[in-house]
Amino acid sequence: MRRLSGRIRPYAWGSRTAIAKLQGRPVPSDSPEAELWLGAHPGDPSTVGGASLADLITAEPERLLGGEAVARFGPRLPYLLKVLAAAAPLSLQAHPDAERARERFALGHPGYVDGYHKPELLVAVSEFEALCGFRDPAASAAALSTLDTPALEPAVAALAGGGLRDAVGELLALPSASVDQAAAAPRAPELVRRLAADYPGDPGVLVALLLNHVTLAPGEAIWMPAGNLHAYLLGTGVEIMAASDNVLRGGLTPKHVDVPELLHVLRFEVLADPVVRPEPVAPGVVTWPVPVAEFALHRVRPEGGSVELAAPGPRVALCMTGAVTVGDGDGAVELSGGEAAFGGAGPAPVTFSGAGEAYLASVPA
Repeated sequence: MRRLSGRIRPYAWGSRTAIAKLQGRPVPSDSPEAELWLGAHPGDPSTVGGASLADLITAEPERLLGGEAVARFGPRLPYLLKVLAAAAPLSLQAHPDAERARERFALGHPGYVDGYHKPELLVAVSEFEALCGFRDPAASAAALSTLDTPALEPAVAALAGGGLRDAVGELLALPSASVDQAAAAPRAPELVRRLAADYPGDPGVLVALLLNHVTLAPGEAIWMPAGNLHAYLLGTGVEIMAASDNVLRGGLTPKHVDVPELLHVLRFEVLADPVVRPEPVAPGVVTWPVPVAEFALHRVRPEGGSVELAAPGPRVALCMTGAVTVGDGDGAVELSGGEAAFGGAGPAPVTFSGAGEAYLASVPA
């Protein structure tokens, strides 16, 4: 393992305290710090010994990724690990499946920046609030009906008939005056009032009522495969995703919303329980099983002892609390909060020792 230096993304919705506190820097930070990227994504690759991890992988893909990973995913790290720290809502968004991403990127569609899909798993580190996946249309219809706004009647009627697609289309076509009228209704839910304060006139304020509104306890997670509409609202989490930056927005943003493409990509099905709970795999080790080929995520708490994990493909380790030493057949690195390490492919297990909490991203065997 070798020390990995991540990159901080200063998006406006980011926290001025969470990542700075994690890394032991002065709080508040000078500007918002939304995400700490740990990986080789070309948008902002991490560094190893001052060199870009993306460049190192390009130079020696077989050695660093392993032949099997190169054969499956090409000469690229197939996942991106992040610390995400939201102090304000992110945009409503969804991600395409792999086939759609390849097709639209090849055609030069402006909403696609690469040819890959972006399924993602977010594990709460603090209490974490999110909107994720469609809820029961009947519950959504009842919520919209309380807003006493005639312009919402077509969407309510669509939902009453189970027509999620039609309802989303109707809401996204609303003029801003109708959105503001609904958000100002006496019985408007607190969530609608909050979102409308940040995004007045944005139809996403009302689309939010069609989604599951969840608050995760630390250790709980949400899994967002292709086509699931979601938005992270508040909190800090460890997020892992397939290495892509394809995002189709559905509101709560000043950026362009491509309604026809979004409606094509969305999966209009009810997500009854969006919460993924940790499953123990060994003493001090849990994981969140998800059906994806590009990544697996484990949380490790050595509790003063030593823990071994088999992870033959490329791996990224991140320390969140305390001090943890992480090693493999190529060396060991002592990490404290917010520090990370990268290990290339190899048969040796990854070992963790010390007193703290760490996460390990890897490619499933």
